Amino acid sequence: MTTRWMVGATLVLGLALGACADSGSTPPPNGPGDSPATRSPSPDPTSSVPAPTTSGGPAADPATPTEPPHGGAAPSGTTTLSGTVQAGVEANCLLLDGYLLVGGPRDVLTVGARVTVVGEVHAGLMTTCQQGTPFQVRSATRS
Repeated sequence: MTTRWMVGATLVLGLALGACADSGSTPPPNGPGDSPATRSPSPDPTSSVPAPTTSGGPAADPATPTEPPHGGAAPSGTTTLSGTVQAGVEANCLLLDGYLLVGGPRDVLTVGARVTVVGEVHAGLMTTCQQGTPFQVRSATRS
């Protein structure tokens, strides 16, 4: 009799836990009459991201992908940029014309300063700044 009671209690407990697990916490993958072929794709979240400004204006949108600014391929070799330094969305991140300034003299590269920087684009460089195309600064002067 004790074994029957234990089996019965285990079954009831299992059914109760099973009912709790399927209490509608996750929606079914497809609704009635909805199939994967009839769903419309989600919009591309980067399709409406504004391009960085060209005159050192407002900082680029935080959602800006880390692609070369102004479209096209990133410049190769030594490049010179001029404009006004902007603050990034993360602490200690500085932007110039859509490029993330990596390195360089921080006494010259301050938010709001008009500068000319010489360096190289390193589009594949990983940073914590989450915006702008990395630009390794070799030298910087105020203009």
